[in-house]
Amino acid sequence: MPDSDRDAVADAFAAVDIRAGTIVTADAFPAARKPAYKLTIDFGPDIGIKTSSAQITELYQIGDLVGMQIAGVVNLPPRRIAGLLSEVLVLGFPDAQGRVVLVRPAQTVRNGARLY
Repeated sequence: MPDSDRDAVADAFAAVDIRAGTIVTADAFPAARKPAYKLTIDFGPDIGIKTSSAQITELYQIGDLVGMQIAGVVNLPPRRIAGLLSEVLVLGFPDAQGRVVLVRPAQTVRNGARLY
């Protein structure tokens, strides 16, 4: 791959701001079209507390989410989802059945730490 292409790929990746955050609250979100939770996530003092809607109800219970550290994209435009302003895209992978498995640091890191 030529250096200019490699630089373009690196620039595109750097444009997506993925940060670690800790879920502060998780609530049922019955207004959502598909089963989802409303999450409040602490991304540290520089980014602050953000809200998100996450379709993670198949593998995660509300009580297990509070205190969990996750990864989220913090620099996308907010979206209104069933009346909720979703400010963060919580990241996950599909398992063999298509259920969302959250992306999480293997060890605790500082809230707001950037993925690189």
